[in-house]
Amino acid sequence: MNILKLGIPKGSLEGATVEVFKKAGYVISISSRSYYPSIDDPEINCQLLRPQEMARYVEKGLLDAAITGLDWVVENGADVVQVAELIYSKQSFNPVRWVLAVPEDSPIHTVKDLEGKRIATEAVGLTKQYLAKHGVNAEVEFSWGATEVKPPHLADAIIEITETGSSLRANNLRIVDELMKSTTQFIANKDSYRDEWKKAKIDKLALLLKSVVTASGKVGLILNVPADRLEDVISLLPSMKAPTVSHLRTADWFAVNTIIDEKVVREIIPKLKEAGAEDIVEFPLNKVVD
Repeated sequence: MNILKLGIPKGSLEGATVEVFKKAGYVISISSRSYYPSIDDPEINCQLLRPQEMARYVEKGLLDAAITGLDWVVENGADVVQVAELIYSKQSFNPVRWVLAVPEDSPIHTVKDLEGKRIATEAVGLTKQYLAKHGVNAEVEFSWGATEVKPPHLADAIIEITETGSSLRANNLRIVDELMKSTTQFIANKDSYRDEWKKAKIDKLALLLKSVVTASGKVGLILNVPADRLEDVISLLPSMKAPTVSHLRTADWFAVNTIIDEKVVREIIPKLKEAGAEDIVEFPLNKVVD
């Protein structure tokens, strides 16, 4: 039997990844005592690994494909196939940022002010690339964690990943610069992606995972409208392309079906009702294949 060796990220992305796979139709079960999660697809073997090292194992062919961050692909300089961008993180469906941060009262205001300073970070390679780009010489130390508490006594500055900035603010740090935005990536080994069966399997997974991400933050709406109010109602409806409109068996009535951003629903439903729509139904989406 053909088997795809798939890396699942351990840590901050773990729960979000399992949820995305679930909505895509794959149930992953992770035991606290095992680094080999089970999945309800006999053609896939999963391994749980830190995203920081995932790209390296994919490049070497020890894994056929994996979920990791773009930042760790860059950090490792890994030569892999970036099959799909999956914009989700541990808290939201938004990119995360690698930023340069310093204490609120620090005299450091630009990257040039880092000359001769000490920087703590988990992304040593990324940081050295950043400093080299700006022609700055500074000492870069690997941080094993709790990087936000290092300044000012253990480091002059940090380069750290943030999603909301709340942890930086809680530690009285301000952002000086942004190094890069990073999104979750579905990556593959180059040789594996040249294999006909593995490529088809990887592409199928990518299609389903992307459909989940596309559906995030969106809902479906179905509503009925009398013919004389149809244009008024349609003019209120944003949609991915155009609403689907079909005749009801009842004369002079139409059914309208569309997909909209969830954040506008509370504003638009009262307006639809006022414009003449009836029987309005909102429903959640698991997948949107565009």
